[in-house]
Amino acid sequence: MKITVWGQELSAWVARAQLASYGNTVYLATSETEPVASQLRSEPGLLSALQLAQFNERLIVDEQLALTAEVHWFSMSPDDADYALELVKTIAQTISGPLLIVNQSNFGVGMCDLMQAQLGSELQQVVYLPDLLQAGQAMQQFVTPEALLIGTDSSTAKASLLALLRPFHLGQRTIQQMTCREAEFVKYAITGLLALRLGYINEMAGLCDQLNLDMDAIRRGMSTDKRIGTHYLQPGCGFGGLQFTQYLQGLAELLTGRRGSVLIDTVLAQNEVNKEWPFRTLWQHYNCELENRRIAIWGAAFKAGVADIDNAPALRVIDALLAQGAEVCVHDPEAMQALAERYPKTQKFSLATSAYDACKQANALLLLTDWPEYGSPDFPRLKRSMQQALIIDGRNLYDPHRVQQEGFVYYTRGRNCLSHPASLSEQTETA
Repeated sequence: MKITVWGQELSAWVARAQLASYGNTVYLATSETEPVASQLRSEPGLLSALQLAQFNERLIVDEQLALTAEVHWFSMSPDDADYALELVKTIAQTISGPLLIVNQSNFGVGMCDLMQAQLGSELQQVVYLPDLLQAGQAMQQFVTPEALLIGTDSSTAKASLLALLRPFHLGQRTIQQMTCREAEFVKYAITGLLALRLGYINEMAGLCDQLNLDMDAIRRGMSTDKRIGTHYLQPGCGFGGLQFTQYLQGLAELLTGRRGSVLIDTVLAQNEVNKEWPFRTLWQHYNCELENRRIAIWGAAFKAGVADIDNAPALRVIDALLAQGAEVCVHDPEAMQALAERYPKTQKFSLATSAYDACKQANALLLLTDWPEYGSPDFPRLKRSMQQALIIDGRNLYDPHRVQQEGFVYYTRGRNCLSHPASLSEQTETA
């Protein structure tokens, strides 16, 4: 089958790679990949799959042929909505026969109806396929989706989409059909609920600190209730990611405009406060004196497994530290290029080639992304290299007892009953 995929989102590149891998001919209108180069490299298996598809001539850059494909897959950013409508109109004028438009973009509720209005006949249909891929797992999730949610009122369009995706849903029991508008809203509803869980568990962590309780024990107790489960119950220093935030902001606008509700607005506002927690903790620890102190940061990506730093909590922390005159040294397994591009030639900002190098002569270590390689550090080595043995754990990654036994002052969310930070004067300084 001949398919053109439009857009620069992660889901667009994954669709190109996997559709080509399963025998389709996939067209691109442009070869420009520079804006997403780091994203392509960090998503496991994506770049090699794209290179193989290009080598096998199943991924072809041709602006004219791109308009003539029988299937057009849209995975574009919200800013491209007007362009997408014009593009659908152009495609419909180019193709007189059957045409399937697969919309996977965050254009808002009702966009598929506007797209459908640009098409010329009943043989030309728009379907909506919610983008449920998660960065770091996207390639595998495309091949073996937990469910297929299809937005269309047309049995013909549904059959065409299932034929296209047949290699990816063989044996799949969960295939749900709904209207386009309902499918367009599904991702908003999912994202909102996940954000509410994250916001709630951070509120509980703050309350546990006040009541001298161990949030980890509370979290484990909560997860025994099958209605709650274990997902998205780890307190931390806030969530990020461009797509996640875009859907939340879209949902907030819908709720405010339609119902006057500020529920998601409150979650978004509180998340910005949560992002500041590592900086505020450090600032209070040093009695508001951070100028010229060397601060090491482990992790800048908005979550482990990706190179994306869009809306990441680390950015809020780095900017605040630099504003206070601190020296900041960052290590991240994947996001170094993105950081270098965001902070070019920035005074008092540097990148370290290893996690331990970032901590040399540091007055504090801030853990902001829970990469596996940070999970079990050599604490004695870490302590020897730092000026002050201070760790602020924004991801609740370590055991407070273990860290304290190693001689560190340790701060984390919701576990102050196990952490009894010493005052600055009581710390053992190590050169």
